[in-house]
Parts: sequence; C-alpha cells; structure tokens
Amino acid sequence: MYHSGAINRNRIAQRNTLTSFSPSSARKLEHPQAIGETGMRLKDKIAIVVGAGQSPGEGMGNGRATVLRFAEEGAKVLAVDNNIRSAEETVAMAQARGGECAAFEADVCNEKTLAAMADAARRRWGRIDILHYNVGVSIAGGDAPLDEITEAAFDRIAAINLRGAIMACKHVLPTMRAQRSGVITMISSVAAWEQYPNVVYKATKAGMIAFTQQIAIQNAEFGVRANVILPGLMDTPMAVDTRARASGKPRAEVAAARNARVPLRHRMGTAWDVANAALFLASDEADFITGVALPVDGGALVHIN
Repeated sequence: MYHSGAINRNRIAQRNTLTSFSPSSARKLEHPQAIGETGMRLKDKIAIVVGAGQSPGEGMGNGRATVLRFAEEGAKVLAVDNNIRSAEETVAMAQARGGECAAFEADVCNEKTLAAMADAARRRWGRIDILHYNVGVSIAGGDAPLDEITEAAFDRIAAINLRGAIMACKHVLPTMRAQRSGVITMISSVAAWEQYPNVVYKATKAGMIAFTQQIAIQNAEFGVRANVILPGLMDTPMAVDTRARASGKPRAEVAAARNARVPLRHRMGTAWDVANAALFLASDEADFITGVALPVDGGALVHIN
C-alpha cells in the first residue's frame, strides 16, 4: 500500500468521535450517516482520489476519509489505488452512505495506468472536476538519513511521492483545461518545512509544494486551481501502525509519543481533519484560492513562521 461555508459543528463533532480507534468506534464506521444530510458541497462533481485505500492497521486513512467526505457531499468518486481490494473496501463504505463511487486499480509508478485512470473517469462521467493525490511513502520505501540512503530507495520513493503526482496531473489537466475548470489538491507533509530525519520523503514533499505552485500559476487562466495540504502528526494506519511495526513498539506507545509532540491539545489529528480541508479546497467556497500550502498540523509549524 502506498501510501467554509457554515459547516455543521454538530456533524463535525460526531464525525470526529468516529476517529477514536477502539474496536467499538471502528464498528461505528461500518454504519455511517447516509448521504443527503449535508449541504452537498460537491454536488455532481467528478473526483479522482489517488490513494483511496489504506495501509493495514487501526482506524481510518487520509485517502479513504477523503473519498467518504467527497461522496457524502455529492461527488461521484473514482477511488484509485494499487491495492484494488482496499479501494473496493473504500467504495463499499461510500456506497453504504448512498454515494456514487467506483474502484480503479493503478500503480503511480506506471504512467500508463494513470492515463487509463483519467480515461476511465472521462468515459464513465464525461469530465474530471477534482484530482486529489494522496500517495506517499517514507520508512516503508526504505527512506533513511543521508549517510544511509540507497539509490534504489531514493528512486522508488521519488517515483511514488513526486513523479506519480506529476504524471497524474499530466493526464487530467487537458480535460480540466478544456472544461476551463478543475481543482487539483496534493497531499504533502509538514516534513517539507520542519526538521525531518530522512531525506527522500522531505525532498519529495517539498518538491510537491513547488510543483503545485507551478501548475497553479500555469493553469490559472484556464480556471484550474491547485493547492497542497501539509498534514502534521496524524493518527492513521500508515503514520502510526507502520512506525509501530518498524520499531517493534506497541501502537499505544507510538501514539502517545506522537500525541505529546502536538501543540494543539497534545493530540494528533485524524484522517477527517485532512478530508475536511480537502473538501473545502475542492469546493466552490475556495473558488478564489490557488497556489496555497495549507498546514493541517495542530500548530506544529507555528514556531517556524
């Protein structure tokens, strides 16, 4: 696995209760609210979410949560992942909420599959309104400090994190330009701006910010917006469970250490925090916002500014 207008506060509070990842709360995720109870902020929009599955572990990943938020707000979503079974699980959850969603298998290291992804969305729905690129890897890809990094690890991580983002944009932008509308949102990381021990993740996530700014200015005349989200410490399977497995420590210990580092409430964010930011940037409420790098980090970057 590679991995606002007036928002109803009661609904957000309810959603956030679903992200306390005990077994009982995980069961709540199997019976989410039905679509039709929100403002439908993406009604009839066609969205592609790359990285729509998730890594093994507890709780909800950013890509899956974004698919669900987009679907419950009225978007028709192509849920793309290299693990088709995980993408299909996401689709089943979206459909259980009443959303229109389809799974698609693509490998971001293979440009042909990204071209096929864009073609599939156009053939199925006739347009592409949103591209959300939520793919990234660090430790699982062999990332390491500079004196330990290997050429093979560098090439693999760079291909997944940055080259895949560029190639995905390559194949959706012609459609968006022809429509004279569209939104591209990339998921980078606060690692791009803060001290981070491993070199390739930081370099590629920083490159993603620069690339997003480039496509924002080069496509503004076509009505296409592009922004990037920088998640901080998040309680997701990829962020927490992967580190727990790599370190041999219990998940609870890894989570507690990460919580202690977050300025806001000493608690990590959840996948819903990233998904809600993505929803805002994809919606017409952000119609005059482009080229922005938005931290979703509980204040982690405040000391840098």
